[in-house]
Amino acid sequence: MPAEQASERKDDHVRLAAAQQRETPPPGGWDDIAFVHHALAGVDADTVDLHVEVAGSRWSLPFYVNAMTGGSASTGDINRDLAIAARETGVAIASGSLSIALDNPALLSTFRVIRDENPDGFVMANVGIERSPVDAQRAVDALGADALQVHINAVQETVMPEGSRSFSSWPASLEAILAAVDVPVIVKEVGFGLSAATLARLADMGVRYADVSGAGGTDFMRIENSRRAGGDYAYLAGWGQSAAECLLEAPADAPTLLASGGVRTPLDVARALALGARAVGASGSFLSVVLDGGAEALITRIREWSDHLTALHSLVGATDPGALRRTDLIVRGRAAEFARARGIDLESLAHRAGGKDA
Repeated sequence: MPAEQASERKDDHVRLAAAQQRETPPPGGWDDIAFVHHALAGVDADTVDLHVEVAGSRWSLPFYVNAMTGGSASTGDINRDLAIAARETGVAIASGSLSIALDNPALLSTFRVIRDENPDGFVMANVGIERSPVDAQRAVDALGADALQVHINAVQETVMPEGSRSFSSWPASLEAILAAVDVPVIVKEVGFGLSAATLARLADMGVRYADVSGAGGTDFMRIENSRRAGGDYAYLAGWGQSAAECLLEAPADAPTLLASGGVRTPLDVARALALGARAVGASGSFLSVVLDGGAEALITRIREWSDHLTALHSLVGATDPGALRRTDLIVRGRAAEFARARGIDLESLAHRAGGKDA
């Protein structure tokens, strides 16, 4: 694809993703998960430590700026603001897919700005699962990345006007990338979820980290369908599982899990952590902040999330993110329906604290 046409596509993605953020969120997802309130279970906020271990590094916060964009002048400006916010708050950050820059090196600076503005931060590069091991390492080297996200996007490719329909080679391609790159690999969906069977298969392949990236956030099926004449794939709206559903059914021997997809508030972060995620990614909600107010607005928002997440830990009696996995949870709505159909024991989730109120 010519560089100019590819850049226009990236600008379209941002415009359409921003438009989705202004809509009423779809039903289900994180709102199906509720903490049982125990009025005497709280701890002092100054005893809460939000640090988590991810991909061999210690993150100061259990949430991160997830993969978004790059590949045009305007998206390069967005990446600069995201990187400045990451630098000032210490939050980890992932780039958008570097495939466009691997094919059009003149566009690399729109991604490289993430490292240039954030020289000491934890940065994740991003490529598609179909890229060669050489390309995967090029992406890592281009950003001096600490980890590599490899995204799986069969639904997006199916609807994308210029997309691929050849998926059978993807497992072998992923295995080749795993063997070749010199940083931790995080396999992620792009908003349609990783099922229990997929997570088990990834574990068997040697994948150590996976972002379930479920439905309920930016919908790349809708984005690509908007680029089609006639929008003839509209009937696929709602395809996939929410991140909450993916976490509920994740097998015990799954890779270390990250979660993203429709994360709007610190409460959503806490819900994901309580369901077993090691850390939680946000894209669309942070994109809206940057588009409206630039880096300074996102710095303010991230610091607010950090303060609120500390307060939520204090409220439910968790001194660290891992302790949230011992809190009592109620699962209802679509997530409960999904769990029952998949044979998941929801009653035990509601009694994890052992009946203790303090």
